[in-house]
Amino acid sequence: MIRKLYISADIEGVCGIADWKETGVAEAQGAYFREEMTHEVAAVCEAATRAGVAEIFVKDAHGSGRNIDPSRLGENVRIMRAWTSDPWSMMAGIDSSFDGAIYVGYHSPGGSDGNPLAHTMDTTNVHVLINGELASEFAINARTAASVGVPSLLVTGDRYLCESAPSIAPGIPSVPVSEGFGNASVSIHPGLARRRIAEATAAALASPAKLPVLPDRFEVSVLYRQHHMAHRASFFPGARKSGPLEVAFDTKDWFEVVRFLYFVL
Repeated sequence: MIRKLYISADIEGVCGIADWKETGVAEAQGAYFREEMTHEVAAVCEAATRAGVAEIFVKDAHGSGRNIDPSRLGENVRIMRAWTSDPWSMMAGIDSSFDGAIYVGYHSPGGSDGNPLAHTMDTTNVHVLINGELASEFAINARTAASVGVPSLLVTGDRYLCESAPSIAPGIPSVPVSEGFGNASVSIHPGLARRRIAEATAAALASPAKLPVLPDRFEVSVLYRQHHMAHRASFFPGARKSGPLEVAFDTKDWFEVVRFLYFVL
């Protein structure tokens, strides 16, 4: 039974979002989507509490880290706001004491066309590859969870991300709430999204948790938009320039992957 749950929440994959101005804490257009992010996280928390989860930890993992309204979450929920400034990044606070992790409002990776806001970690790069595959933030964070023995239980976000998630966490259920078309996004009704998220949370918590098997080795590549970024990143210990805009890094240790990404993105 899941007694302690970790939630990592982003905003570019919440229901209805379509423009960068809708993601900013200082933007008037962002107020609605910060509220929607709060609603979707609350839907997970409420369903988890009804299922008997005693402790819930939420990482506000978008932008400023100050998007979710904590007063809308249950009293059994602790929330981490802002940033710890360490390689755990969007998974700060996770450790082996958690029984599972859920990802809310996640989005397609840089280099894909599944979301008008598709990116990986920041917008200075075109894409991040891990073992030759486009790496989404989910792909990075689910492996971070697995590295400390925490299985990934559910992901919500755009359809491209949801359909690709099982390649990282086999069998993981998902709730697609939107789909990208060029520079536009088509979404379901937010009320329906919240209801589906709550239902999927209840079902995921009642199912056996599966821990993904991490590869034996990680070959990481970052393709930047500007050549000077690759030059700068090439000075990270163990990194090498593999092209005018690209830097590469190989390791057997997942923590070394997230440390590399933390310093070069």
